[in-house]
Amino acid sequence: MKYISIVVPVFNEQENMKVFYQAVCKHMESTGYSFELIFVDDGSTDQTAVILDKLAEQDSRVYGILLARNFGHQIALTCGLDHAKGDAVITMDGDMQHPPEMLPELIRKWEEGFEIVQTVRKNTQGVSWFKKFTSGMFYRTINKMSNIHITEGGSDFRLLDKAAVATLQSFKEKARFIRGIISDIGYRQTYIEFVAPERFAGKSKFSIAKMANFALDGITAYSKVPLRLAFYLGVLTGFLSLLVTVHVVYIYLFTSEAVPGWATIAASVLLLGGIQLMGLGIIGEYIGRIFEEVKQRPLYWVSKELKSNAEIKSKKENAIA
Repeated sequence: MKYISIVVPVFNEQENMKVFYQAVCKHMESTGYSFELIFVDDGSTDQTAVILDKLAEQDSRVYGILLARNFGHQIALTCGLDHAKGDAVITMDGDMQHPPEMLPELIRKWEEGFEIVQTVRKNTQGVSWFKKFTSGMFYRTINKMSNIHITEGGSDFRLLDKAAVATLQSFKEKARFIRGIISDIGYRQTYIEFVAPERFAGKSKFSIAKMANFALDGITAYSKVPLRLAFYLGVLTGFLSLLVTVHVVYIYLFTSEAVPGWATIAASVLLLGGIQLMGLGIIGEYIGRIFEEVKQRPLYWVSKELKSNAEIKSKKENAIA
């Protein structure tokens, strides 16, 4: 019988863990599939790891992975995918904004032959207009700047067939943008829309700074347009500088208005200096990412794995036998 893995990255989600676990088990048991529930604790500082340890002890289907520090949501997802053994893998967040009641529907689409079932968030209850606006701007920007198309509202709540998981695992870059990779790898894909409810408890850990870094990872991973934009700005400002030079020479040779042009010089220096710094910043961003890649450091490292004592004992007995 086929087997489902559910991968859940968590960070300081002590208030949501038990409710989420109960909801997932309820809806997965209704499907008739055997499953494992893999929680990846991304360096939590609250009681998340303690609760996870208790869940793993009580239920052999629960498997906990404690990362040595906070590596970020995308790396935590990657860790869970690396440890998943299912014929299909479902990734979702543990704050109840990815509704567990949608799990049977994802599996039905997989049974129809789709290898990737992607959920698309049409709206999120309780989210500010600013976050909605910036999210929409991000998707429109990256779709115009890159050769791949990422559906607006696409989330990390999805089902992947084991063939798609194997392909995803072959991508080794450290600045991960999994939504872009999923759009890029192909396979037979379908989409399911949903309205995300408010968090069951706690506050979102996805700050504005993390949102900006996530957007930057997505753009630099799948687009060279910023580099080309810096080149085009250089060409444009070079042309404008030439026009200013012609104007200065004309004033000097053919008029008597050759007053010390400090204003023109100051404006030109500031304009050129600003554009040069912007260009250097764009180039530096790409070079920084090259630097991170060539160091060949591991994506993550695990501090501890949490399993039920019954499972550990069974493995030891099998190893002795």
